Amino acid sequence: MIRITKIFTFETAHVLYNYDGKCKNMHGHSYKLFVTVKGEPIDDLENQKNGMVVDFGDIKKIVKDEIVDLWDHSVLVNGASPHKTLGESLQDQGHKVIFCDYQPTCENMLYEIASKIKSKLPSHVQLAYLKLHETENSYGEWLAEEN
Repeated sequence: MIRITKIFTFETAHVLYNYDGKCKNMHGHSYKLFVTVKGEPIDDLENQKNGMVVDFGDIKKIVKDEIVDLWDHSVLVNGASPHKTLGESLQDQGHKVIFCDYQPTCENMLYEIASKIKSKLPSHVQLAYLKLHETENSYGEWLAEEN
């Protein structure tokens, strides 16, 4: 079994409803996402991907389409909270808003990222690990064996 990792960066803001610290105010982060998948390298001379678990370009396409291109330079808002009104106001002013059905913390973002990536991976490849940095020294992790 081999694990391979691709790293992505994106800029996203969020606002945390009913939070008791300074992060209750809308603010943004330069997120750094590590995506690790695992599988057996293809062993077929006739296959263009011979020797690979999966092409790094295929991982890039999935993560860009499902996460980065959607979330980059947007604001994540808990659409199930009173912040929905704030999000709608921002949208009306031309801002890119993503309404989540959860509190948009690093932890909950990891659950959504995992779900989106897993649904798009080829059947012979498994999502193994995610790490999402909000800041240089603060991050969350998702491990397949624990989920």
